Amino acid sequence: MPSTSIRSTSAGAEAARYALLRRLAPSMRHHLVVNLQPIGMIYEVMDRRLRAAEVDVPAVQQSAQKIQGFARAALDSCTDVVSWIAPDDRHLSTVHDGAKECASLLASSLGFRGYGLRSEIDALEGKVRRAAIRNVLSASLLHATDELPPPAEIVLKAQAQGEGAWVDIELRPGTGDKGFAHEAGYRQISWSDVQALAEADGVEVMREGAERLRLMFPWVAA
Repeated sequence: MPSTSIRSTSAGAEAARYALLRRLAPSMRHHLVVNLQPIGMIYEVMDRRLRAAEVDVPAVQQSAQKIQGFARAALDSCTDVVSWIAPDDRHLSTVHDGAKECASLLASSLGFRGYGLRSEIDALEGKVRRAAIRNVLSASLLHATDELPPPAEIVLKAQAQGEGAWVDIELRPGTGDKGFAHEAGYRQISWSDVQALAEADGVEVMREGAERLRLMFPWVAA
């Protein structure tokens, strides 16, 4: 399977990456703190147990193990967020795993904005660049939801075809809650941003009407 070509570092692509990271920042912040918050609560429980007249040693040990588990998960989250900001181009991913990463990061914020996100992507043979699917798919999801008012449902599908994998983003108008929160702090992701990121990462993108985007990620030899 062929590898991708040398990627562009145009000003447009860099501006698009910056805009994307600014839009992803609230989701990244949540991703970072979700495993840190329980540590403080567990510490308070441990402190009370240690101050008791008779210390329940097994219970304290159990709490210490929980803290260790959350600390390790928090460290993994920090490493993961750094890899979004400064990706290693050598890292590859399956389409299924890459789409799952994007969906996991964005699902909560999209839900607050009135968009349901569902992935119907099954396991496909072959690997793609992890940074490419993260950048282009997440930017496409944000662009699509910036363009289509809520409520709506987003469905991800994929199929292997020739030298790559096509990922389809389908937007279906819904009848549920319109949401109550919007991405704050930065501008919308435009179609030109998606195109610039796609060109830089060697990805083909196209729009089929207002409610379908198609992304083609080339296979990369492991």
